Amino acid sequence: MTQSHPRISKAVIPAAGLGTRFLPATKATPKEMLPVVDKPAIQYVVEEAVAAGLDDVLMVTGRNKRPLEDHFDRNYELESALQKKGDARRLAKVQESSDLATMHYVRQGDPKGLGHAVLCAAPHVGDEPFAVLLGDDLIDPRDPLLQRMVEVQEQRGGSVVALMEVAPEQIHLYGCAAVETTEDSDVVQVSGLVEKPDPADAPSNYAIIGRYVLDPNIFDILRRTEPGRGGEIQLTDALQQLAADEKIGGPVHGVVFKGRRYDTGDRGDYLRAIVRLACEREDLGPDFRTWLRSYVAEEM
Repeated sequence: MTQSHPRISKAVIPAAGLGTRFLPATKATPKEMLPVVDKPAIQYVVEEAVAAGLDDVLMVTGRNKRPLEDHFDRNYELESALQKKGDARRLAKVQESSDLATMHYVRQGDPKGLGHAVLCAAPHVGDEPFAVLLGDDLIDPRDPLLQRMVEVQEQRGGSVVALMEVAPEQIHLYGCAAVETTEDSDVVQVSGLVEKPDPADAPSNYAIIGRYVLDPNIFDILRRTEPGRGGEIQLTDALQQLAADEKIGGPVHGVVFKGRRYDTGDRGDYLRAIVRLACEREDLGPDFRTWLRSYVAEEM
């Protein structure tokens, strides 16, 4: 019989990274504010959380991240100027980000890894299950991954990670999960986790992508977790302890995602994400696709 667990309402978005792969653009601009077509990447992530019913959003930031707060705040001067011009369309776009969710912010301080960033959310989250969304992964709204993960957590308890099958030679770029099947075709039980393994040592080709729904017991584990790979406190190491002992905080399950995902953490994938999303826009797509076909034909 399916058991009902507490409703999740809070989302945590770690956004304290330096964005070194995008220098010099990120010298003074947070990488999360880089535009994907005409909207910063971070707004797509907040919109995803809200679409899954999580309208209480905590952003874990660092130095030079003030533009993130400004983006989700009101800009009265700009709104007034647009209103005087009668530009209702652009006014609505400007107001959209400030009306999305109830936003909160906390600074990470020292860059000690994803596990430490999640731990910074403990005072805000308390003893409730919560979601973690990494800003480098954009999930297409037509493929409601987070919504499905919340559903699985509410039914089964514990924690849920998002998994995607990747080529074996790419598994060293990700956290990797050892899994067992369940009665649901898109849900697996996670029996072990390892951060960025050598392909020969990987327990599967199921990679962890940047979505998590976590039991609050993860905080106690993170407080005791020693720095791991890269000298950082790894969230994967803490999840491994949960997977190894269900008594700590319930089981760890994985939702196997086969939908559309855009990786904006890599320069090449960032460009591909812009092209794909621009092609699908009703206002930009037709002309852009025509130009793109012409450009490719000329270059080939």
